[in-house]
Amino acid sequence: MANRITSLFNIKYPIIQAGMIWNSGWRLASAASNSGILGLIGAGSMYPDVLREHIQKCKEATDQPFGVNVPMLYPNIQAIMDIIVEEDVKIVFTSAGNPKTWTTWLQDKGITVVHVVSSVKFALKAQASGVDAVVAEGFEAGGHNGRDETTTLTLIPMVKEQLEIPLIAAGGIATGKAMLACMVLGADGVQVGSRFVASEESSAHQDFKQVVVNTKEGDTQLTLKELAPVRLIKNKFYNEVQELYKTGPTPEQLKELLGRARAKRGMFEGDLEDGELEIGQIAGLIHDIKPVAEIVEDMMKEFEQAKIKLSTY
Repeated sequence: MANRITSLFNIKYPIIQAGMIWNSGWRLASAASNSGILGLIGAGSMYPDVLREHIQKCKEATDQPFGVNVPMLYPNIQAIMDIIVEEDVKIVFTSAGNPKTWTTWLQDKGITVVHVVSSVKFALKAQASGVDAVVAEGFEAGGHNGRDETTTLTLIPMVKEQLEIPLIAAGGIATGKAMLACMVLGADGVQVGSRFVASEESSAHQDFKQVVVNTKEGDTQLTLKELAPVRLIKNKFYNEVQELYKTGPTPEQLKELLGRARAKRGMFEGDLEDGELEIGQIAGLIHDIKPVAEIVEDMMKEFEQAKIKLSTY
């Protein structure tokens, strides 16, 4: 199917595999791109030299387009951007920062730039900064979220009403039916994260993948809003956060409890008790760990079937 997103990225299907810290290395990104969608390497959990290695391995594993997701609040941002240019990556998704900072710099070097937002206000700011497309992410999503807690079902039509550039929906999307729903609401494509965490090619620890498969409705919660809102699976660490909240903690006390590298411990090293386990609400609909190619095939088959069914109403 051809539309504004497939044309923008030169891909077969309008699906983007989200760039998620500790989950999306070169194996996931290349498998996604080889399946006809856009694969993204998640630079947020990588030192510059590690990112360079992942980009080089991804280029060896696929001849299809792929990109890098860059949270702009991370350190070493200049080094990361320089490596992206040196390695001739043509697509960058930016998040967690002001898109004005890097958009023109990247585009002047022939790079397509997409920015991730959580509100209409930020979508319009991203458009004004000149980005090529916007990802609008509802608060169902895993990982770090916007503070407004606007759901995908509400956010997408509100952004679409005012946006002129291509719109990608994210948050709570793991099936072909959800993809169709978002596109009916005005999205040109979808970004999928949690479903690809539970893939064979994801760099997540196998134990974390199994926890995602076992997650049910109500097992995730948005927390740590005083620092940066993040959706977590409820575990020992999550319970410790809630106990600390009962004392009316300062942001400094929350930071002390969070410490360093807790997300790595949870998602990459498989510490299911004391690690930070980030996943979206849609995990309740994820029941197995599959190869990326099967996930994409299943999504597109369900999308086409749902579209036919919708036309008969």
